[in-house]
Amino acid sequence: MRSLDMRIRIIELVLRCVILGLGVLAVVLIGTDTQVKEIFSFQKKAKFTDMKALVFLVIANGLVACYSLIQGLCCVVSMVRGSVLFSKTLAWAIFSGDQAMAYITVAAIAAAGQSAVIAKMGQPEVQWMKICDMYGKFCNQVGEGVVCAFVVSLSMMILSCISAFSLFRLYGANKKNSTFL
Repeated sequence: MRSLDMRIRIIELVLRCVILGLGVLAVVLIGTDTQVKEIFSFQKKAKFTDMKALVFLVIANGLVACYSLIQGLCCVVSMVRGSVLFSKTLAWAIFSGDQAMAYITVAAIAAAGQSAVIAKMGQPEVQWMKICDMYGKFCNQVGEGVVCAFVVSLSMMILSCISAFSLFRLYGANKKNSTFL
């Protein structure tokens, strides 16, 4: 393996491990978060399923963590074998998968971020109250999960740029055959 290829593989593996670890952490932080509050002798339990944006964030981070685990294992196998990605079809598949996962995480973090702002600030124009004033512990733990998910999203965007580089360098000017397959 050439030096550049090895460095790219190491960076890719590190990013996939970060995505896996923080993706699982975000799922655990958000998915296990609950808080019970008594309001006028009624008990109301806040949980992540009460906000559909958080459900989407948990599912997206779980999906991306699983994808990163599979791709990370493939990366380790290729590093151990000393092979370099020469198949354009495989490069396109990895690039497409990384792009899809990046878009999913960006959409999930955007939706969760908007919901978090409404929960923290309220929406006085439509008389939505500040939920985080009542469920402080719940909001803090969800906030930690959202930060982890944000780092996952950034890492996934960087990783998709690396897979784009790996793909499009197969079509370089010094290549004799520039066909898709």
